[in-house]
Amino acid sequence: MHTLAHDLQAMFPQLTAWRRDFHHYAESGWVEFRTAAKVADVLDELGYELAMGRDVVDADSRMGLPDEATLAQAFARARQQGASEKWLSAFEGGFTGIVATLNTGRPGPTLAFRVDMDALDLDEARHDDHLPFREGFASCNSGMMHACAHDGHTTIGLGLAQLLMKYQSQLNGTIKLIFQPAEEGTRGARAMVAAGALDGVDYFTAIHIGTGVPVGTVICGSDNFMATTKFDVRFTGVAAHAGGKPEEGRNALLAAAQAALGLHSIAPHSEGASRVNVGVMQAGSGRNVVPASALLKVETRGESEAINQYVFERARAVIDGAAAIHGVSSELHLMGAATSSVPSPAWVAYLREQAAQVAGVEHAIDNVKAPAGSEDATLMMARVQQNGGLASYMVFGTTLSAGHHNEKFDFDENVMLIAIETLARTALNFPWTRGV
Repeated sequence: MHTLAHDLQAMFPQLTAWRRDFHHYAESGWVEFRTAAKVADVLDELGYELAMGRDVVDADSRMGLPDEATLAQAFARARQQGASEKWLSAFEGGFTGIVATLNTGRPGPTLAFRVDMDALDLDEARHDDHLPFREGFASCNSGMMHACAHDGHTTIGLGLAQLLMKYQSQLNGTIKLIFQPAEEGTRGARAMVAAGALDGVDYFTAIHIGTGVPVGTVICGSDNFMATTKFDVRFTGVAAHAGGKPEEGRNALLAAAQAALGLHSIAPHSEGASRVNVGVMQAGSGRNVVPASALLKVETRGESEAINQYVFERARAVIDGAAAIHGVSSELHLMGAATSSVPSPAWVAYLREQAAQVAGVEHAIDNVKAPAGSEDATLMMARVQQNGGLASYMVFGTTLSAGHHNEKFDFDENVMLIAIETLARTALNFPWTRGV
């Protein structure tokens, strides 16, 4: 036990360097080319068996994929920023997932741990009161920032990889470390599930740090996530002279506006909470032109998969009705999806036992109720559970400089030590292993 703690402290300078490197070269969903290449470099050097790119990301199941020009520009930028050529080609075109496997050669179950790698589409603060800027590791990529701690998550994954490889003689079975792209917008997990990355997993754990959980608290079975569907709707009408021949036009802007109001009028469900939000409406080209096109960016959420499906189906009906009223066409494009989380009680109890042994953890609890968001690791949890395995989602509390998705977001890097030790203990203390 003393050795494990000592090893973690010795690793801290390397962990900090990794985290700050990922933070400096922030890359958003599906363009994590440099990040994934660096992760692959470290894992390969440690001796892990790697599966990546198209082997772990199903092309047709990706959601919210950037256009080809954006992908190409980001790929070229990653090369300029020092991405390893050894791995870079595997990720080209938006296939930035990695699964690292440690097969001990001894009988036992398969344990999987998932971390995410993507940044947000956000410009980072450039002020001296913001530590990453003051210390010189603020994002150098315009419009991209690690404002949700995924740089820390990726680092935790690498730190866990290093520690488990060092203690591999005490492990049985198989360990899988899943580095997921495009979590923001709930876009990436579905493609990894479809590619079979979760098949054969017996015990699955996904993690997050922060989220308003106080330092010293570890949530071992978060079930606050709502099922969600993210989608864009494009209305297409007919342009016309607004003064001379308005009757010849078909107004896409009015269809979008009517749809937006109708969406926010969908009745709630008696069996649980639901949400709907129109976050963006873009339409029109000039004040004297009947608008021929309009775009809505929408999301639905539900406390359960069934409730979210109810809201989504009602939303489709509202959109179709608004289009029909105004004589325009509508196209709906799915951009992201996740389900609700139902952690496995037995696995939550085991995780709680491990977290309680870690120095700095004052409260290891099942869950606390908090404002509901969504998280696409729930799709991975669901696949493992459907196959007879156990799954949970952990949150490690830490001090934050600002809320998540804020341009001044930052976290106390010491939380990475707590997370790594907890996850390492999860593997090392498993009934089929020798323990620490």
